[in-house]
Amino acid sequence: MLQRWRGDRGIWRRGVVLACFAVFIALLMILHAQIPNRIGNLGSLTETFLPWLGVFIPVILVVAVLRRSATALIALLLPAVVWLNLFGGLLFNDKSGAGGNLTVATHNVNAGNPDPAGTAKQVAASGADVVALQELPVGQVSTYEQALAGTYKYHAVEGTVGLWSKYPMTDTAPVDIQLGWTRAVRSTVQTPQGAVAFYVAHMPSVRVKLNAGFTASQRDNSADALGEAIARERVGKVVLLGDLNGTMNDRSLNAVTSQMRSTQGAAGDGFGFSWPASFPMARIDQIMVRGVEPVSSWTLPQTDSDHLPIAARIKM
Repeated sequence: MLQRWRGDRGIWRRGVVLACFAVFIALLMILHAQIPNRIGNLGSLTETFLPWLGVFIPVILVVAVLRRSATALIALLLPAVVWLNLFGGLLFNDKSGAGGNLTVATHNVNAGNPDPAGTAKQVAASGADVVALQELPVGQVSTYEQALAGTYKYHAVEGTVGLWSKYPMTDTAPVDIQLGWTRAVRSTVQTPQGAVAFYVAHMPSVRVKLNAGFTASQRDNSADALGEAIARERVGKVVLLGDLNGTMNDRSLNAVTSQMRSTQGAAGDGFGFSWPASFPMARIDQIMVRGVEPVSSWTLPQTDSDHLPIAARIKM
């Protein structure tokens, strides 16, 4: 094949458009922070699914080989190097370790879950010391409480979010994230290693509309309000659990992500995608920490929800 390519005078002329497309993909990844949100929150949409731009790399490779285009193959090196620089560490480097003294888990259980008791027991089976649940229907709260009562002595439910703990909880109160109803709560958990401020939050859903693009203004306003609440937190050790309807790459969550660490990014194996459960494409469910050290982070087995539950082990 190499001999045939050497004698082909068109290998540099063919595939120019394909080469330009490869460069375009690379520029999207490099300059994603410069993509404006003014038009349908296009920047945030790109950042939410940023790792999936890598799917184009093998496609371009195959087409370039079939077309016998040296130009496209050389241009392909640019997006390949950029993608590996951004995400290679997540894909090929398992950062999880042993140890830690507190296990936490979070799960958006889905309001339409057909088996709430089974879902609750599955999450409790993770061995987590503290569990956060989101999207709790009013009529099903007692079901979740009964299913978790044998494992967790302490709990609090505010609106559609709840926190369950093996350790005493104090100073529990709803957090105003500018929605008009309660979808966030804060509580101090008195662990054997000291007090930890836990926040549970369920950010508003993000929608893609034909006439408005990627609409996320309500989610963004809630993220800003949550970030302000966490910034005012006086307890040194803080853990945030919840469905933020956005990834760590999404600039619109900067009010939160700028002051906390993702357990998956710091101590996880792989991307840890959590949604949709049937074919996970993004990690919009998050465990973030401040003042404690992430040791490991992982996704839990699928339940009857459209999200995967996630868990982390931290050291204090």
